[in-house]
Amino acid sequence: QDSSDDIEDVSLFDADDDVSRRSKKSKIRHPVASFFHLFFRVSAIVVYLLCELLTSSFIACMVTIILLLSCDFWAVKNVTGRLMVGLRWWNQVDDDGRSHWVFEARKVSAQGGKTSSEAESRIFWLGLITCPMIWVIFAFSALFSFKVKWLVSAVL
Repeated sequence: QDSSDDIEDVSLFDADDDVSRRSKKSKIRHPVASFFHLFFRVSAIVVYLLCELLTSSFIACMVTIILLLSCDFWAVKNVTGRLMVGLRWWNQVDDDGRSHWVFEARKVSAQGGKTSSEAESRIFWLGLITCPMIWVIFAFSALFSFKVKWLVSAVL
C-alpha cells in the first residue's frame, strides 16, 4: 500500500483553527452601524476644531455641533447600542404616573459565548469612552485659554 493514504493533513499547532476562530470573532457584522456610531461623534469633534477656519458664525458652529451630537445620541440609543452590543433602554410610565427606566442587555447564548463580535464591542465602547474624554480636554483648553463661548460648546 501507499503510505501517503495513511497520512492525514493536519496543520501545525492548530494554527488554521485559531485563525478561523479569530476571524469569526473579530468580524464586523454591522459595518453601517459601526460607521455611524463613530461618524457623528468624530464629525462633531472635527466641526469644533475647524469651525473658526470655516466660518465666523459661532451660532452656526454651535447648532451644527449640537445637531451632530443629538444624532449621535439617537443612533447610540436606538440603533448602534442594540446592534453592536445588545443594549436597550426606554422609559415606562406606570398607572400612577411614575416614570421608570427599563434597561436590557443581550443575553448570553446557550453555547456560553456572546452573539456580538469583539471588534464591534470594542468599537462601541472605545467610541463611547474616548470621545467624551476628548470633549473634556477641549473644555479645559477653552477654560485655560479664556474662550468662554467655546467652553459652552465643549461642555455641552
